Amino acid sequence: MAVEDLGKFAVRRASELDADALLQIDSVAAEGTGERHLSIERWCRKGLVAMAEDASGALGYCVVEYTFFEQGFVTMLMVAPDARGRGVGARLLDHAAASRTTPKLFTSTNVSNQPMQRLLQRAGWSPVGLLHGLDEGDPELFYLCPRDPSAARP
Repeated sequence: MAVEDLGKFAVRRASELDADALLQIDSVAAEGTGERHLSIERWCRKGLVAMAEDASGALGYCVVEYTFFEQGFVTMLMVAPDARGRGVGARLLDHAAASRTTPKLFTSTNVSNQPMQRLLQRAGWSPVGLLHGLDEGDPELFYLCPRDPSAARP
């Protein structure tokens, strides 16, 4: 299994064996939603998950699917609460951008999710649309990855 060395942590493709570790760091799964458990297991089984880890274990994960108008879409980006602020989310986004298999890569987040919006803006992603009706009272904001994500970072 190829591992991308990122200094203090690495990013690699997750396998089915990693699902339990990802469940442990997922704040939504911790709330007890069985749906998230099934999703993580399915994503791992399909090879759609890149995970960040260090010697202590899983730090975060990113899921990219290719079902959004035949383009890449970051379906999920999750960083363990105690690993936030260490660059894990940014590195996972960079990994998703570098390994995409389509010309465009999108993601979305709720308007209320200010930390994700700040992360996407720092990474150079551009807001491209707003969708009402998914979560009542909290529209979904869509973003497009820059063609060369490394050019967006100072």
